[in-house]
Amino acid sequence: MVNTREVNEAGLEKNFATNTLGTYILTTRLLPLLAKDLYVQYSIRRFHHSFLHSLLILCSMTSVVMTEQWAAQHPEVHFSVMHPGWADTPAVRTSMPEFHAKMKDRLRTPEQGADTAVWLTLSSAALQQPSGLFFQDRQAVATHLPLACTRSDAKDGQQLMATLEELAQKHQA
Repeated sequence: MVNTREVNEAGLEKNFATNTLGTYILTTRLLPLLAKDLYVQYSIRRFHHSFLHSLLILCSMTSVVMTEQWAAQHPEVHFSVMHPGWADTPAVRTSMPEFHAKMKDRLRTPEQGADTAVWLTLSSAALQQPSGLFFQDRQAVATHLPLACTRSDAKDGQQLMATLEELAQKHQA
């Protein structure tokens, strides 16, 4: 995670290029293989720090919307999105040094942060859940928080996917 606004050589903001467009391109291009009994999960993190806070809320929201859209469009693939909780990782240490210094004794280990992602990937119990859900600590949880203005409608989701496809066509090698 880049903690300042940076634009790459293609003119895309680096966090968007990595966390949203990169995820979109990778997943859409792998869909033919994913339909052959593979399982997809995405990790999202929420940070509370001005630029990163706004940026990661946006990245989180787009991850949730993409997951919901893919689940609806591709019933042959099981999609989930998850939150690892706050973990002591190099990304947290370097992108949020002040947060890390204040919270380091309360952060999860990287293994604890990875637990739900591993569970979603390997557990047959996870496959019993409907596709397109948001998970934390191995539990499906609400995707949208009341009063947080994170809810989007189907039209917004379709517009996001159309825009991402347009950008993917323009920027992939």
